[in-house]
Amino acid sequence: MVKLITTQNLSQPDDFYAELLENHNDLSTEDSHALNARLVLLLCNHIGDHEVLQQALAAARQSGGHSDLPSTASRQ
Repeated sequence: MVKLITTQNLSQPDDFYAELLENHNDLSTEDSHALNARLVLLLCNHIGDHEVLQQALAAARQSGGHSDLPSTASRQ
């Protein structure tokens, strides 16, 4: 059984967060949501493991945004 990684695993989290925000600049709310949806689907395809994706869905839904992953809320 592959387990979802919920500890810090990004090599440059601050850089990625800045890039993510930059990609949302000048987008309408609808376009921003569409970008997020496309990104999620691309990353799900890259992961490719249905069990891991189920774990991610459950963790995201259960945590209400408060998982073990580092929070970006303080950066906003």
